[in-house]
Amino acid sequence: MKILIIQQKMIGDVLTSSILFEAIKQKYPDAELHYVINTHTYPVVEHNPFIDHFHFFTPNEEKSKLQLYRFAKQFKKEKYEVVVDVYSKLSSNVISLISSAKTKISKYKWYSSFLYSHTVEEKKTSNTNAGLAIENRLLHLEPLGIEASKIIKPKIYLTNSEQANAKAYLETNGIVTSKPLYMIAVLGSGSSKTYPFAYMAEVIDQIVDTQPDAQILFNYIPNQIDDAKDVFNRCNNSTQKQIFFSVFGKSLREFLAITSHCDALIGNEGGAVNMAKALDIATFTIFSPWIQKEVWNIFDDGKKHVSVHLKDYDSSSYKDLKKYKGLKSKYFELYADFTPSHFESELVNFLKRLN
Repeated sequence: MKILIIQQKMIGDVLTSSILFEAIKQKYPDAELHYVINTHTYPVVEHNPFIDHFHFFTPNEEKSKLQLYRFAKQFKKEKYEVVVDVYSKLSSNVISLISSAKTKISKYKWYSSFLYSHTVEEKKTSNTNAGLAIENRLLHLEPLGIEASKIIKPKIYLTNSEQANAKAYLETNGIVTSKPLYMIAVLGSGSSKTYPFAYMAEVIDQIVDTQPDAQILFNYIPNQIDDAKDVFNRCNNSTQKQIFFSVFGKSLREFLAITSHCDALIGNEGGAVNMAKALDIATFTIFSPWIQKEVWNIFDDGKKHVSVHLKDYDSSSYKDLKKYKGLKSKYFELYADFTPSHFESELVNFLKRLN
C-alpha cells in the first residue's frame, strides 16, 4: 500500500500530524508512506523512522498557481492508493484532486467534500488529555481500519551526536547541566500570540525566585533579538545574571538538541511547546486569550504538562462565544487582564515538582 499524507504550513501542525505515520505502520508495516510538508518544517520530522519519503512544498508553489499545478502533477505518477489530506486547503485540494488515489480522506468542508471519498467530521470536545489536535487527526485514519481511540504521541528523533554536541555547547558557555535549566518560549509566532513583555519578565523573575539556582535560556531567532532583549531588560537585575542570553540554537535542530537537555520549557503556546513535548520535556504553557486551549493543550496532565488560559480565571469574555478567532482583534486588552498573578501558584507548584 502506498499512502500520501499532506500537512503544510506550521511546524507544530507538521509535527503533530507525524503521528499518523506511526499509526499506519503499526497496522500496515509494509506500507510506503510519503509526506508533503513545507521545506522549513523538515527539521521536526527529520530521522522519523516511520516516514519513507518527503515532498517539499516551497514558496514557489505557494505564490504561483502554475507552479502549484506542476508540483501537483508529480503525484499522479506516484500512483498512490490513499491520500490523507490533513491540511485541507486549496493547495492540498489540488494535490488530492490530481492524484490517482481511489481513497481520498480529508476533514469535512462543504465546498471541497466532493473531492474526497471519505470526509471526517471533527469533534468539538476531547475525550482524552491528548487534546483535539491529536484526536481529530487520528479520525482521518478510520477509513483505513485504524482505531482513532489508540492515542499516539508525536516524537522528535535526535541523533546521539546532536545531543552530545548540544551538551558540549552548553557546558562551554558556562552552563551546568546538573543544575535546573529552563528554556523560555519568550516570543509567540506573532504579537497576538505573545504574552506581554512586562508580564513575561515577571514570569521569569518568578522562576528565579522559586528556583534560585535556575539557569535561563531564551528561545528566539536572530531577527527577534530586539524583542528578546526587551524582555531581558525588563527582568530584575538579579534575574538577568542567570539568563544566558547569547546561548541559543542557530538552527531548529540545534534548538531541539539544546532543549532536550532542559528541565522544562516555559512560555508562549506554539511550536516550541509542541517540540518540547515531543522531546518528553516538561512544559508550562501560556495560551493567547483568543486561541482555543482545548485544541492544542495536548497531553496536559496538570503535573508534567500544565497550561494556563485567561478563560481558566475569568470566563466573562467567553460567554456565548462561538468562535475564538472573533476575539483576535481584542487580544491586546485581553492579554492586559491576564496578569501573571492569575497563575503564580500553578507556576510555583510546577517548578517545585521538577525537583
